[in-house]
Amino acid sequence: MIDKTTILLKSIISALLKELFGDHDILIDLQETRKEFKGNVTLVVFPFLKISKLSPEATGDLIGSRLLERSEEVKTYNVVRGFLNLTLTDQVITKIFDEIKRTNDFGLKKLDSSLPSAMIEYSSPNTNKPLHLGHIRNNLLGDSISRIVKSSGRNVIQVQIINDRGVHICKSMWAWKKFGEGETPKTSGIKGDHLVGKYYVLFDKEYKRQINESILNGTDLEEAKKTVPCILEVQKMLLDWESGDSETVELWTKMNTWVYSGFEKTYERLGIVFDKNYYESETYILGKKDIKGGLESGVFYRKPDNSVWIDLSSEGLDEKIVLRKDGSSVYITQDIGTAIQRFKDFEIDSLTYVVGNEQDYHFRVLFLILEKLGYDWAKKMRHLSYGMVDLPTGKMKSREGKVVDADDLMDEMESAAKEMSIDLGKSQSFNDSESEKLNKVLGHGALKYFILKVDPKKKMIFNPEESIDFNGNTGPFLQYTHARISSLINKSASQVDYDWDQFELNEKERDLIILISKFPQRIKAAASDLNPSIIAAHLYELARGFNGFYQQHSVLNAETASIAAFRLDLCKEVAGVLNSGLNLLGIQAPKKM
Repeated sequence: MIDKTTILLKSIISALLKELFGDHDILIDLQETRKEFKGNVTLVVFPFLKISKLSPEATGDLIGSRLLERSEEVKTYNVVRGFLNLTLTDQVITKIFDEIKRTNDFGLKKLDSSLPSAMIEYSSPNTNKPLHLGHIRNNLLGDSISRIVKSSGRNVIQVQIINDRGVHICKSMWAWKKFGEGETPKTSGIKGDHLVGKYYVLFDKEYKRQINESILNGTDLEEAKKTVPCILEVQKMLLDWESGDSETVELWTKMNTWVYSGFEKTYERLGIVFDKNYYESETYILGKKDIKGGLESGVFYRKPDNSVWIDLSSEGLDEKIVLRKDGSSVYITQDIGTAIQRFKDFEIDSLTYVVGNEQDYHFRVLFLILEKLGYDWAKKMRHLSYGMVDLPTGKMKSREGKVVDADDLMDEMESAAKEMSIDLGKSQSFNDSESEKLNKVLGHGALKYFILKVDPKKKMIFNPEESIDFNGNTGPFLQYTHARISSLINKSASQVDYDWDQFELNEKERDLIILISKFPQRIKAAASDLNPSIIAAHLYELARGFNGFYQQHSVLNAETASIAAFRLDLCKEVAGVLNSGLNLLGIQAPKKM
């Protein structure tokens, strides 16, 4: 919509510049006008100063005045230093709006089956503890990016790799054997992942107790950490699992099954579904044959102790081990093999990992190794590197049980939504079942929006009280705006036709149409940058713009029937973008509040 207008303006400006200054090959840079200036489109005039032989202001004024004389697209202009800000005519704005109305699901592209699928990996939890606040940011980012990429016409394969092997799960297993007395999720009434997490915390308490006891008996701290009975027994348990000991494998299977069941319940509450689960217990054997092939081709080299390495110092990195001297894998070995396996499993041309920024270096190395191994698709691998999320009280520590559990947090958000709705009288017309459903929608919307409105690259602090507010830049504010518009639409009588010649657009109406028209651009940018906050910011600007319009201008009781009909159409398009945009963030847009 606005893109088409920009293309047209570029053509007009190009012809005008040729007339004014002769042939030139200077790029015409048209941008969105900055919010503090008046206008819709801005031409950067600095590149033309050499051929105009004028100051930036005089060059902008010359081009602007000629556009005003000869173009039906430009209504007014102003010059701020080297920037020519152009305001579009009503004729252009109404054409944009007419095209928006003719477009179903405006801004969203239909699936193009001719395009290869994109794969996005996220979540990737450990099986020794339930999902917590950090996992929530990971999951919400992964889910939203998947939705955004899908909305741009690509099929998306959503996967996770579950870290179900290693010392961490053995610690929970050891503690359950020692303290559990046969406790299960069924007998205890505790959700499976919570139950296993309980024993992970119990192990840590016992581990610290044994360390303190060992120190009192004269052992050095570092030595005590390595030699107390519980850690030695855990290490033996890991060796037993790797050797296929039936009793150990049976316990491992049982406790992991509890965790998987718990994870699924949390994912369901978050509205998240995966197309395939990969398990580290299966993928840890991958990668070795790829390392062997890389040795033969000279990508890797073997050190005298028999370990295998790659030298990436010429790329600004360092040497990286890919196989230990005993031939066993390291994490990057598994990641190499798993990535290759995924491109065999699915017809994909890209793979994006949603992983915290503490793994930035790891993924730089991984992508570079895969490129050196000759995989062209490695150039389309990306790492959505996000900052950690904390509470106002500080960081979380899972070993000590000092984490914000995902399920507990969702419960708290639903409860907070209920209290807020009662205080504001938002749910007076709802029965108990409807109120419960609305509280979930509002609570989860508050949580998701507060997380996703922050640029993923930034570290953030999650404040539950701020997130649930019905005013300001929050999920409930957007949801309430959508519900308010839905109520307006429901109250409207049969719509009459209207003719653009019968009235003029006011400034608020023009601004709303322009904002709506930018939605496809925002989706494109969010998909390209892997950044849902671009969508969140646009929705907030649109909702704020609508509320400003609604406070000043009546819809159902407008000056004429034609204006009322147009404004109702405008409301419908605002609601459509809010609904689509919130869905891209994994948030429901209620029609009644």
